[in-house]
Amino acid sequence: MKNHRQEAILEIISEQPVATQELLIQLLSDRGINTTQATLSRDIQQLSLVKQRDENGVYRYSLPASAVAEKSFFEEAVLSVDYAMNTIVLKCRAGMAQGTCAAIDSVNHQGVVGTIAGDDTIFILVRSEADARKLSKKFRSELFPRR
Repeated sequence: MKNHRQEAILEIISEQPVATQELLIQLLSDRGINTTQATLSRDIQQLSLVKQRDENGVYRYSLPASAVAEKSFFEEAVLSVDYAMNTIVLKCRAGMAQGTCAAIDSVNHQGVVGTIAGDDTIFILVRSEADARKLSKKFRSELFPRR
């Protein structure tokens, strides 16, 4: 349910300007997703949404530029995602691991202790196996949404 709700939030803010949580709650409700303001506030924080002025000067929720950069790097560079215990391994196209790793670092994912990148591999050390499972799942869903 949470993932479905958060995906809907991202779809909504990419389709139209949303300036308030009240409007976002209504737009979610229109899609059959009922939520509270407290839950929505947590979703906004977990998604790292920010309020920025758009090209018309209207404040709206959006992904931070660093998250957009991360997704772009991911789509181009990452070939596979796996984890063992509390370490996530991303296999990348040759020469693309370091730039992708920098994009990951710029987003400050929850539970990440540190990252290291070679030419085509990134190791992400997280605090627990549960954190590794959760972040790996997030990366896979962003990279390979239809799998």
